[in-house]
Amino acid sequence: MDGATVRRGRTTLLDAVDWRVELDERWVVLGPNGAGKTTLLRLAGAELHPTAGRVQILGERMGRVNVFELRPRIGLTSANLGVRIPGDEIVSDVVVSAGYGVLGRWNEDYESYDTARARQLLEQLGMGPLAGRPYATLSEGERKRTLIARALMTDPELLLLDEPAAGLDLGGREDLVSRLSGLALDPEAPASVLVTHHVEEIPPGYTHAMLLREGRVVTAGLLDDVLTDEALSETFGLPLAVQRRRNRYTAYRKG
Repeated sequence: MDGATVRRGRTTLLDAVDWRVELDERWVVLGPNGAGKTTLLRLAGAELHPTAGRVQILGERMGRVNVFELRPRIGLTSANLGVRIPGDEIVSDVVVSAGYGVLGRWNEDYESYDTARARQLLEQLGMGPLAGRPYATLSEGERKRTLIARALMTDPELLLLDEPAAGLDLGGREDLVSRLSGLALDPEAPASVLVTHHVEEIPPGYTHAMLLREGRVVTAGLLDDVLTDEALSETFGLPLAVQRRRNRYTAYRKG
């Protein structure tokens, strides 16, 4: 992204964002509500065009590429996607249908390779025993893991995760963070961007961070350089302290 700006009427959602994500990097994007995190991810996912500036994804310039050919190269999971899945859809079909970019399996014809890959991804994310269950019967954590399996189904070159731990209890969050850490540490995994409000949700193995406030970049770079008391305090508008222990982060208000 070079000077990427998104406006809606008189409101600026993103303001002149410069950003580079390399093939082997794992990024976390942090910021309060309304900071522009989801808008940033929609730009990266080729779901949105910038009002001004330039966005180039996987070597393709937005505005000069057919986004319907680009999007299958990007794995995306978000709460918005989850609520659009039919409740009676079988878990394995939620995953395999990503190959056609559809929600809800109809009359598509899938190869045995596709169904085998869907099973493999569900097993990898601890969902193998639940592959035959209706999506509506899953817990929130199980739904999140199903959506991540779906995002990986097309073997994407870029993986975008929009608040994957939102709504999870402590056990569900820790299980998910552990699985995302395993994926981040896999050298064969795609470049990844994870959006969150909470430093506690950053999986070990993530390498870089961007802090956003009111559509502007506060700072961006290597994780340990970016996650400082000063930068976090500026981002969230409170006097905050951040600690790192065993490759996990916690933050608390000073005073």
